[in-house]
Amino acid sequence: MKHFDVVIIGAGAAGMMCAVEAGRRGRPVLVVEHNRKPGEKIRISGGGRCNFTNLNTGREHFLSANPRFMLSALAGFGPRDMVARLEGAGIGWCPKKQGQLFCTGSAQQVVDMFVADMGQAGVVLRLGEDVGEIRREGQRFSVRLKGGDVICRSLVVACGGKSIPRMGASGLGYRIAAQFGLDVVPTRPALVPLVFEPGLLARTAPLSGIGLEVRAEAGRQAFTDHMLLTHRGLSGPAILQISSYWQPGADIRLDLAPGHDSFELLKRARRENGRQEIGVFLSGILPRRVVQLVLDDVAGRLADLGNGVLLQVARRIGDWHVRPVASEGYRTAEVTLGGVDTRALDGKTLQSRSVPGLYFIGEVVDVTGWLGGYNFQWAWSSGFAAGQSV
Repeated sequence: MKHFDVVIIGAGAAGMMCAVEAGRRGRPVLVVEHNRKPGEKIRISGGGRCNFTNLNTGREHFLSANPRFMLSALAGFGPRDMVARLEGAGIGWCPKKQGQLFCTGSAQQVVDMFVADMGQAGVVLRLGEDVGEIRREGQRFSVRLKGGDVICRSLVVACGGKSIPRMGASGLGYRIAAQFGLDVVPTRPALVPLVFEPGLLARTAPLSGIGLEVRAEAGRQAFTDHMLLTHRGLSGPAILQISSYWQPGADIRLDLAPGHDSFELLKRARRENGRQEIGVFLSGILPRRVVQLVLDDVAGRLADLGNGVLLQVARRIGDWHVRPVASEGYRTAEVTLGGVDTRALDGKTLQSRSVPGLYFIGEVVDVTGWLGGYNFQWAWSSGFAAGQSV
């Protein structure tokens, strides 16, 4: 039976960061990962370029039952700290919109950096390793692995949520939390495409592949970004963002021409060029096939259309209500909403308040970021915080 100070379940963003920090503090660390390679979500993220942080990171960019919980970890290791770490490893980066930072090269560079840092810190990494029974034995934990049980003083759960099950995602972290009496906030897919019912889909599916800038709103939250019509419903950044706030049975409100007063535009066009067909005019604002969807049964010259008709068309553009029947689920979700209840954890260390030595970091915790590098930053920050404590 082998002994370690720290056993970390999961070699993702949070787990590897925690391992490096604990190893650098002289702790004997074992990281176990069920995949054959570490950092697979890092590798595929950002189109292979890894949107590794966002310079605008703040608590307003996260969903959690406790909206202040993440502040301590973010203060301890923030976006600039992650930039410095990549620069120290010679990894180039570039800014994109809204504070997002991407690698200029392959995301694999980030994985390689952490693997190298773990090696230099003396961390033992076991890949293709499934975790069996976990027991609390006095002040230590026993973890069953293929090669036999290992004993540790600190057990760090960094195995993520349920998103992207084809990469081995499961509810293991939540089961461990429940085993030790920690509450779990109900989970559901987030940052995920949305699906229409057959009737609405019959109208929108022919537009599959068309993208446009929209303002998407659900409840009191709204995002202005790109939207993509798909053969199943809606996707694109605006939809992924709003999916975290959408509730089944509720509408999403879409403004297909954000920043424009469509009613005023239509009236002005009628005054200035009344002979123009309404469809021709709208094709200068919206993709042609989207115009067909908006107009539906409306046609004719602008001069022949009264204010009531123009207002009806304007509302279809600026206040289109759609009701998804579901999301595409964990299969395509980028993250999991909900997770280990933050009331059960110390915000500075991510340690369980009731089970000394038990830590939960990264996606498994009830902290879910917006699209745009925020979830990676939470992984780095929470992993760093735990790594300073284990």
